[in-house]
Amino acid sequence: MNQNQIQLDVERALDEDLNGLGPNEGDITAALINDDVMVTASILTREDCVLCGTLWATETFKQVNPDIKVNWLYNDGDLCEANKVFCELSGSARSILTAERTALNFLQTLSGTATTTKAYVDLLKGSGITLLDTRKTIPGMRLAQKYAVKCAGADNHRIGLFDAFLIKENHILACGSIDNAVKQAKKNKPNAKVEVEVESLEELKQAINAKADIVMLDNFNQEMLSQAVLINNKSVKLEVSGNITSEKLQNLRGIGIDFVSSGAITKDVKSIDLSLRIN
Repeated sequence: MNQNQIQLDVERALDEDLNGLGPNEGDITAALINDDVMVTASILTREDCVLCGTLWATETFKQVNPDIKVNWLYNDGDLCEANKVFCELSGSARSILTAERTALNFLQTLSGTATTTKAYVDLLKGSGITLLDTRKTIPGMRLAQKYAVKCAGADNHRIGLFDAFLIKENHILACGSIDNAVKQAKKNKPNAKVEVEVESLEELKQAINAKADIVMLDNFNQEMLSQAVLINNKSVKLEVSGNITSEKLQNLRGIGIDFVSSGAITKDVKSIDLSLRIN
């Protein structure tokens, strides 16, 4: 992760709480505490999780008060059992409490993303299939969530609209055909990967003939997937997408596909239950 991006993420999040003011002026509740009161505090998880977001939490405490000492007992990507303390803090009570919610928001959201992703990765373990994320991310949290996905052992699809082609139904209609769309993509950006989303076996054949790099099989049932693998005969990389469930992941093992992409690991994320306690 780029530190400048993390800094910007945290600045934006703190502005929501502090209304663009400094910590002393913006947190009227913490201002009830004398500024010379020093404490130690702990952050713990109430449920098993894959920890993620330490970079954002550290930056949050730093921006509120650089004198707060932050000691991480676990790293991003580590499994953390319920009721385990994973971070120790010391410093101004006022500052720690001002930073608390913003820091926990990053931790609970990114740990939730990583935890869900790890569950999917485990279901595919040993299959040779790579789990990918999508662009279905929380607005403003794209890079952070994609970082969480990587921490959990999956991989990133394209980051945005700028770094790879994903030619879908409406692009095909507007371009006239799969072949036209792929040819234009290779002409416009010869070094970018070209992926085509298809909804039928006939479209799969067209994408293979057009020499796409990857073909996404959208909402194919099990029988269609088996036929697609035979038709493809390893000509291009195959990706499965659409309503990915635990059962579907299990059924994908061993049939000969390369990737599974899931929007659920970022858009349907359940935040992890975390708590900060002054000791």
